Amino acid sequence: MKRKTRSLLTFLTALSFVLCALNVLTLLTAAAQQNRDYPIQPVVFTHVHVNDKFWAPKLEINANITIPYTLQKCEENGRMDNFHKAAHEMETGKLTQFPFDDTDIYKVIEGASYAMEVKKNPQLERYIDSLITMIGAAQEKDGYLFTFRTANAKTPHEWIGTKRWEKEEDLSHELYNSGHLFESAAAHFQSTGKRSLLDIAIKNADLLVKDFGPGKLQIYPGHQVVEIGLVRLYRITGNKKYLDLAKFFLDVRGPKGTAYNQANAKVIDQNTAIGHAVRATYMYTGMADVAALTGDEKYLEAIDRIWEDVVYKKLYLTGGIGATGAGEAFGDAYQLPNMSAYAETCAAIANIYWNSRMFLLHGDAKYIDVLERTLYNGLLSGVSLSGDRFFYPNPLASMHQHQRSAWFSCACCISNMTRFLPSVPGYVYAQNNNDLYVNLFMGNSAGVTLKSGKVALTQVTEYPWSGKVEMAIDPEKTMRFALNIRVPGWAAQSPIPGDLYSYMGGVKTPITLLLNGKPVAYQMIKGYAVVDQTWKKGDKLTLDLPMEVQKVIANAKVKDDAGRFAFQRGPIVYCLEGPDNKDGLVQNIMIDPNAKATVSFRKDKLNEIAELAVQGSSTKRQLNTDALLKQDQTVTAIPYYTWANRGPSDMTVWIPYEASAARPQPAPTIASTSKVSSSLNNPRLLEAIKDQYEPADSKDTNYPYLHWWPKKNTVEFVRYDFVKEQTVSESKVYWYDDGPWGGCRIPLSYKVLYLKDGNWFPVSVLNNSGIAKDKFNVIKFKPVTTTALKLELQQPVEQSSGIHEWTVQ
Repeated sequence: MKRKTRSLLTFLTALSFVLCALNVLTLLTAAAQQNRDYPIQPVVFTHVHVNDKFWAPKLEINANITIPYTLQKCEENGRMDNFHKAAHEMETGKLTQFPFDDTDIYKVIEGASYAMEVKKNPQLERYIDSLITMIGAAQEKDGYLFTFRTANAKTPHEWIGTKRWEKEEDLSHELYNSGHLFESAAAHFQSTGKRSLLDIAIKNADLLVKDFGPGKLQIYPGHQVVEIGLVRLYRITGNKKYLDLAKFFLDVRGPKGTAYNQANAKVIDQNTAIGHAVRATYMYTGMADVAALTGDEKYLEAIDRIWEDVVYKKLYLTGGIGATGAGEAFGDAYQLPNMSAYAETCAAIANIYWNSRMFLLHGDAKYIDVLERTLYNGLLSGVSLSGDRFFYPNPLASMHQHQRSAWFSCACCISNMTRFLPSVPGYVYAQNNNDLYVNLFMGNSAGVTLKSGKVALTQVTEYPWSGKVEMAIDPEKTMRFALNIRVPGWAAQSPIPGDLYSYMGGVKTPITLLLNGKPVAYQMIKGYAVVDQTWKKGDKLTLDLPMEVQKVIANAKVKDDAGRFAFQRGPIVYCLEGPDNKDGLVQNIMIDPNAKATVSFRKDKLNEIAELAVQGSSTKRQLNTDALLKQDQTVTAIPYYTWANRGPSDMTVWIPYEASAARPQPAPTIASTSKVSSSLNNPRLLEAIKDQYEPADSKDTNYPYLHWWPKKNTVEFVRYDFVKEQTVSESKVYWYDDGPWGGCRIPLSYKVLYLKDGNWFPVSVLNNSGIAKDKFNVIKFKPVTTTALKLELQQPVEQSSGIHEWTVQ
């Protein structure tokens, strides 16, 4: 009897393996039956094994530190509890802060799946399996999966409405959650072959197909991403209803919605990038996917127009997008402030997704130029060198007010980084029949299957610090194909396509391309050096890109960069940071446009960097005179992505070369030398009110400011404690007011008090200019001798207040 049982168990085990294999085969066969797709296909990241000194350590840090750290933080901050409460395994109580917090779990599972596909990790795999069980327990019987509703909290989140999908076009994020679930499930299935998360996703997607579409709910997603997720499910299952629903969600969008989420016009009628930058670029990515799979030319025409608007008018030199924190949005054409740049990390990731798709559609290197710029600068800056500190916005200037954080209550950028980094090797190569594209340069070994046969590729390079790239091309047999090697725009003509940025003078060194040590004939096609020939085992191709230090200037229409340049070397944008420069200051530095920068490789600094040194000068003001004190100094520049790894500091990407753009160090005043304290406990914001940078107007965010948001209708204060007893008779305050869209307004009232014998007394006012924005509000009073002065203000009933500057005389 035992022998029969053992035989039965052996049979059932074998049968389960066969059924699992058939499931995988069925899904992959269905996917292969799709007729249309991108004309160019990426070489998947699992076929590209990165082994260089730049990217390999970053991928390891993400796998070994960032992913476990993010999972730990998700647990500590209640992300897992949301699912347990939705499954009624815990008392509901209070959920986390945002109804899209579920997606942090999905995105980390996606990242972990990619990482495990590169390197097996049984312990992590078991933990991910437990999370998938947790997710499945929270799913309702009909497939609905949204913990913030299913948990039945006593006080439901104000964004989710009283019934399903009721506030989807606004802020509920039910479909956004689904989109990230689908992407995560696709990655997990492709990595492990397990259907556990995929079945959950398909069940949820089938509910969406049942509820949305022609003759059903005519609702578009408030935050786009479900379109991308549905396409990924379609690719895996071959089930066209998912592709149809993705297209429906795009077609039903607009024209009566808001610009904030790109619903103010039909998607095919949009011409410019507007509104929330992440939502927008996820939508453009989804449009590219649907266009590739359906052949919709109107989608293509729209995203082509919008791409030109972004790259020609709205792209930061770092590749960042989203000029303003008001709506986390694109600004107007050429509106690119530096210190208040939003340039969200999620937007950088979405920008890479979009430009990758644009390349797959058009085969033009200009899209990879934008992708590479974003990858090495505006994206990498989002995570610390240690892998456990993060930026949400990525500004291009700072006066100590920006600091990397261990976590954000809205953690989308952190979890997004965990899923993106493991996929970086998948952007290196692409193929189309017998065209093989080399898009990015990093040390790796790869295997590619072309129409004519298999090719093994090896890159050996110190890129981005060196422009020399050695490639070994080893076809399995002697065969002909075209090798398309991207010649980066920065090495050929300009930093990026269009005229938004250009180089300041200088002679451009031509590239060198050798085959087996000899010059090889090639054609330049769409930014690629195309070597079309018969290849044999042992062929070696050497590309040498010029690595001169370039000075980049912005289009004259970018007012914030007038009279300034930025350093760039290869794909790397540089910045000046306080720890490397005299007195920890960089805002007061000026560099002659003809000054030559030298390069030194620093293995001991910031995880190995190429550092720049150049002669410049710094200036500072003196009391009671307009004359400036000028001092020559050696100026040091570091790669932008490495800044803020040594604490908050002074930083700038754009360096003045004209006196009109320079910001001399202010002269010391009573206020600037005082100790500042407030009812607000945020030292970085407190320092802003005495930095002596006068704003252009009350809503100017180019320099730091103090605010009490989100507190409303409260009495607040700010206080100066002087270095020594002073006799003062005037107070000047410049209010921060970001109306009509922001949350701060000028206060209802305020008063000035002075300290005497340990008590506060109001000053005796002689003249009061009143309360108004866009100018200094002045109170002149009878002179008082004191060691401290205090502003006390009443905030508006429905808004907060803030202060740009407060000076005393």
